[in-house]
Amino acid sequence: QVWDSSGRSHSVDLTALGRHGEVYTEGPFACLAWSHSETRLLYVAEKRRPKRRPSCPWDVPGAAGPAEEDEDEEVGAMPVLQGEQFVYHEDWGEALTTRSVPVLCILDLESCSLSVLESVPDHLSPGQALWSPEDRGVVFVGWWHEPFRLGLSACSNRRSGIFHLDLSSGCCELLSAENGAACSPRLSPDGQRLIYLEGAVGGPHRQCLCLRLLTWQTRQTVTVLDVVQEPTDAFAGLYTEVLPPRCWAADSRRAVLGTPQRSRTDLLLVDTEAATVTNLTAGSPEGCWDLLTLQWDLLVATCSAPNRPPSLVVAVLPPAGQELPLHWVPVEDTPPVPGVTWKTLTVQPSCSGQSPAEQDTQDFEALLLSPSDGTAPHPLVVCPHGGPHAVFDARWRPSMAALCRLGFAVLLVNYRGSLGFGQASISSLLSHVGDQDVADTQLAVEQALRSEPLDLHRLALLAGSHGAFIALHLLTREPERYQACALRSPVSNLPALLGTSDIPDWRYTSLGLPYSFERVPRAEDVATMLLRSPIARAAQVQTPVLLCVGARDRRVSPTQALELYRVLRARGMPARLLWYPEGGHALAGVETEASVFKNCACWLLQHL
Repeated sequence: QVWDSSGRSHSVDLTALGRHGEVYTEGPFACLAWSHSETRLLYVAEKRRPKRRPSCPWDVPGAAGPAEEDEDEEVGAMPVLQGEQFVYHEDWGEALTTRSVPVLCILDLESCSLSVLESVPDHLSPGQALWSPEDRGVVFVGWWHEPFRLGLSACSNRRSGIFHLDLSSGCCELLSAENGAACSPRLSPDGQRLIYLEGAVGGPHRQCLCLRLLTWQTRQTVTVLDVVQEPTDAFAGLYTEVLPPRCWAADSRRAVLGTPQRSRTDLLLVDTEAATVTNLTAGSPEGCWDLLTLQWDLLVATCSAPNRPPSLVVAVLPPAGQELPLHWVPVEDTPPVPGVTWKTLTVQPSCSGQSPAEQDTQDFEALLLSPSDGTAPHPLVVCPHGGPHAVFDARWRPSMAALCRLGFAVLLVNYRGSLGFGQASISSLLSHVGDQDVADTQLAVEQALRSEPLDLHRLALLAGSHGAFIALHLLTREPERYQACALRSPVSNLPALLGTSDIPDWRYTSLGLPYSFERVPRAEDVATMLLRSPIARAAQVQTPVLLCVGARDRRVSPTQALELYRVLRARGMPARLLWYPEGGHALAGVETEASVFKNCACWLLQHL
């Protein structure tokens, strides 16, 4: 539907036109962009695929088919050839199982026509498209998908480039590096500059990125912000996977974006000519800022903290060089939740295996949420994040605040390898998973127990995915330390994931082993992975364990939890398995999230 000041002007049933499949409304490929003339819309949809016509209810050989077309059959669908109906079609993995072959589409409102752009090279999957200057072409991100697709969700290391497709000639031009991982192109208001994010192909599944700027007329590209190996107080690097849809200031020189900076997410102003960064939100009591849009130099953002739900705020961006202090005006202000306090703990890892210089720069952090009800010492719930290349920033998380209201303190651990602490920290985890991350988490726990009013006899673990992998290692190494454990989508058997996960490359890379598309497991690879797997030491577990999994998880097969559940039950350990038939890796959705939280909270209350 298209609306203007007088009401609804157009309503188009895109599916009924039969030119493509489902429209992409979210995820890494999705976009919806007006042409500068505001007469055409650019979007991404699934390529039309042959569809088998449903058979007649009375399947009699030689009998005539139904007189009327089946109402459920897709309009314009191509007939499927005999023997082709069961051909396997790749998808883009976890959370993208309905995304296989995206196509760029243009809806022309003046001529009431829909066209699918056919000039995109066959080896690319297009997305994140926008109009080039004067609407002469389309700029898009193209992901290479040969020889096969690897999971794309939370993986910014997939080979991709920024392309320009000329609509008149059909010529497709690569604007970014040939062998990079580029995404999120944003054109300046004057149409003269294009910025985008770029990282390395392979390696950590998420990483510190550089900000590149392309001058449209000359096609010259420069690096505005490079990869940061070691963070400074002023700038820790870029880690966001996507730039705000509107991030340019009116001067077409400055841009604003949000990114993790250690255990915060701040708004940074980037001067693309001077290649300088100004943190617009550093030191604010809110630990997480998200830019919604920047139009006519009006910033619209949300800000939150572990004890404060998001508030909507606005600010006017001052002229260049006068940005600080920035005056934020609340539009919808949300008060802090009573009974919850928080602080950031800085943890210094032990110096074993490190030079003095490395130890000075490789510290990490943990966020501690505590009840302020005066009933200390509190039981502690320890939460290492998943990923592993992710971060617990100081944002509002309802489940963590709710645990505080139930009387628990919560420790969110950003072990080395987390985003926001420099590329050197991220890279330090490769070949050390199951070792460095586990030791860091335990070190954070020990420091919290020494410095905070916590009950060292009532400790629990609550984690998901790679965080659950860390938690299981802690249970096997200190069997009597933790009194309860609740895990979501746990990783327990690394070699078993080689043939079941949408990111088999990470199984090799995480252990420092080389990966190629042609690689098949060798005996020594499997042995290395098994030695790093918690399942190999599951006999050491003495803690009651709750397991929550989604049957549709493509990242970590639910059979990982099923295998662990059987081992624990066979040894007489208290174990409970919750199996969500429609759940994916994130166990998302209101009903699922509510069920998972309720069961995890009850498990912790029961055993602590």
